[in-house]
Amino acid sequence: MATTRMALTQEDIRTLVKGATVDERAAAANKLCRAIETMPLGDEARDTAGEILRIMAADAAEMVRRALAVTLKSSPLVPRDVALRLARDVETISLPMLNFSPAFLDEDLAEIVRLGGPVRQLAIAQRPELSRTVTSAIAEHGGERAVTAACANDNADFAEGALQRILARFEEHERVLAAVAFRAVLPLSVSEKLVTMVSDQVREHLVAHHSVEPQTALEIALGAAERATVDLVDQAGRTADVRGFVAHLNATRRLTPSLLLRAMANGHVTFFEWGIAELAGVPHHRTWLMIHDAGPLGLRAIYERAGLPARLFPAFRAAVDTFHSMEFDGGARDLERFQERMLQRFLTQPQSASREDVDYLIDKMDRLARDGGQRARSAESA
Repeated sequence: MATTRMALTQEDIRTLVKGATVDERAAAANKLCRAIETMPLGDEARDTAGEILRIMAADAAEMVRRALAVTLKSSPLVPRDVALRLARDVETISLPMLNFSPAFLDEDLAEIVRLGGPVRQLAIAQRPELSRTVTSAIAEHGGERAVTAACANDNADFAEGALQRILARFEEHERVLAAVAFRAVLPLSVSEKLVTMVSDQVREHLVAHHSVEPQTALEIALGAAERATVDLVDQAGRTADVRGFVAHLNATRRLTPSLLLRAMANGHVTFFEWGIAELAGVPHHRTWLMIHDAGPLGLRAIYERAGLPARLFPAFRAAVDTFHSMEFDGGARDLERFQERMLQRFLTQPQSASREDVDYLIDKMDRLARDGGQRARSAESA
């Protein structure tokens, strides 16, 4: 350890091991830690430094162990076994290490979250970065403060399932729900559920930052879940995972015939395809062929396999036919023109849909007309 000896003497090491007072050993420990942290070390010197750190970690004096934990809390030179030993120490020693040390494996941190109590959980939740292994442990075992801190941590990577678990565990804890809502990105299934659970102020943030319209938030809060879900699908451009979204809806018993009808009337043909595939248990590519390219009987066959009611089949048949009759030019009004044509077709045929669905379609038609009138007036004034 030649480089270290340029700044340290054998006397420093002897003082660390055999110093007469705690103050003497703590001073020697602090000097050794600073030298280890700042000087370049080769492999042999690293091994020697590790042995010195093990001596410090085993010292009976808290001041010596604290000198190590505070000085080298962010150092990659601390051996994993030393970090784990310090993690079990008193809080003044364990917390700096749990907050910052890169020596821990993700599995170590997850285990400490499971067994370590709320204070250590909080220290881990506030680390500069958190992997999904660690956030999943926090979601499952963390207390309210730790979960709130982890959700507020911009560098914490959460799986969708972990966020769902947090909503299930803390559905009545506004601080936790707000921390989830204020994350930069949320899966659709999480934002959809969260908007029914939070205060007006937090709901406003979801509306502004997670592609949820005010009308959508209000309708979800009032219980009009299917209508709100269509509006969420309307804005699903943030994710390409339509398959995952319909699977979530089906798992929560919300992938209903009424929802598919409303979605199709809004021009969400891809959503309709994936929804039918999910309900029928048929791969999407085969479902697509039966809907679009299998003659007049293909749609009926996949429709019946999906278990959808016979009374609504004419409405879906009209929707698919309308889609096939459209000429899309890639312009901004393609979807709008499709919605207008689809709604007109639905509302002028013999009614098989429920009164609630018809009211929804009429309301959607009115909104399209109002939006079109506003754009026309804006163009004239310009």
